[in-house]
Amino acid sequence: MKYWVVISILTFIGLAACKPKKDSLNNKEKVNLKTKLPEWAKNSVIYEVNIRQYTPEGTINAFSSHIPRLKEMGVDILWLMPVFPISETKRKGPLGSYYAVSDFKAINPLFGTKEDMVNLIDKIHAYGMKIILDWVPNHTGWDHHWTKTNPDFYQKDSLGNIIDPVNDQGVSHGWSDVAALNYKNPEMRTAIINDLIYWVKDHKIDGYRMDIAFGPSHDFWKQFSDTIRQVKPDIYLLAEAEDPAHNNEEWFNTSYGWSFHHIMNAIAKGEKNVNDIRIWKKNERSKFSKGTLMHFTSNHDENSWNGTERERMGIATKTFAVLSHFMDGIPLIYSGQEEPLERRLAFFEKDDIGFDKYANAEFYRRLNQLKHENEALWNDVYGGEIVELSDSPDVYAFKREKNGNKVVVFINLSSQDRTFTINEDTGDLRNAFSIDRLNYKKGDQIGMKGWEYMVGVLD
Repeated sequence: MKYWVVISILTFIGLAACKPKKDSLNNKEKVNLKTKLPEWAKNSVIYEVNIRQYTPEGTINAFSSHIPRLKEMGVDILWLMPVFPISETKRKGPLGSYYAVSDFKAINPLFGTKEDMVNLIDKIHAYGMKIILDWVPNHTGWDHHWTKTNPDFYQKDSLGNIIDPVNDQGVSHGWSDVAALNYKNPEMRTAIINDLIYWVKDHKIDGYRMDIAFGPSHDFWKQFSDTIRQVKPDIYLLAEAEDPAHNNEEWFNTSYGWSFHHIMNAIAKGEKNVNDIRIWKKNERSKFSKGTLMHFTSNHDENSWNGTERERMGIATKTFAVLSHFMDGIPLIYSGQEEPLERRLAFFEKDDIGFDKYANAEFYRRLNQLKHENEALWNDVYGGEIVELSDSPDVYAFKREKNGNKVVVFINLSSQDRTFTINEDTGDLRNAFSIDRLNYKKGDQIGMKGWEYMVGVLD
């Protein structure tokens, strides 16, 4: 072989070896690299922690003893409701709202000390879990020092008095225990961003859940997102809002799935059915071209103000938990759902959950295990898209597939026994919740009891 031929072949081989591997991400992923979940959250489950009500002591240290149990249950991200001091001025109830913050850099003395909080963060990380803090960017308590040192940080009425938050028509929301921040003031923006950076940079938290994220302006969220990601590129940001711009403009990783949650509540009451899920996917879910939605059957607002999951969903609570876990979003479990918590927790006073039986802990552990072990069920672009397997108005039958992993889900979203026709073969799958197999052929008629669910996974 001639020398120049050898050189050419070696050059070609070298170039081929140096050429970057073909991007394994699909087209959706390629336009979604910034706002998609951090890699560490690809198959994560969020658990909301209500420190005040979690234990008889209601302290950070008392909650800390539950971390091994939550790790065993398969929880990955701990979202702590606000742990900051609560204003006394205009306080509601004997203990006040967690969301009337008087100091964003301190810890509520009833919960513990800054050292206790640092120790908790370290312990959570030592167990391989992540922590996000609940932040209140829309307002502060009336005791916050800014009301005295920087009154221009707040919205005011025509007489120059600081006001509580109002809606677009200028009518108060009724949140009289807090003062509305003024996002037209650039110094206020800088001050609140600096407080947010403090917990990320100095205490290594992994992200934030932003309360009332629909309150601050869009341009602030861009400013905040661009700034905080310079400090921590893989930060996780969750918006309490259902505004597509928050995800699509890459300011947040996840938004609330409020509309889907309301559909689940309505289905539980017999007011809607699977066709409404299809309409939601077409008209609402489709507005979110990037990022994820968070799905849930309960949280602190739902539990305290709208009713327990049992009140809203009756005997179908586990059915909807399966649905919310395996939809194309990131699932949430609220404090006490594993007990289960079957009463509304008081919001402005001490009201211990009263952990004792943990009767649903194994159920949630199994859901979380399926989420972790099956790539098809992973969150955001890391998982597979939902492909429906029937046009039944009562049984939601779908599959999700990713990189050879396949999960098939059948959920009877009706209190009555139903039969549906499947439109493709399932293959031979193991039923994750029984000893039965799922092995159906296209055109098979499948019967299901009221509120029954079946999840088929590969062996």
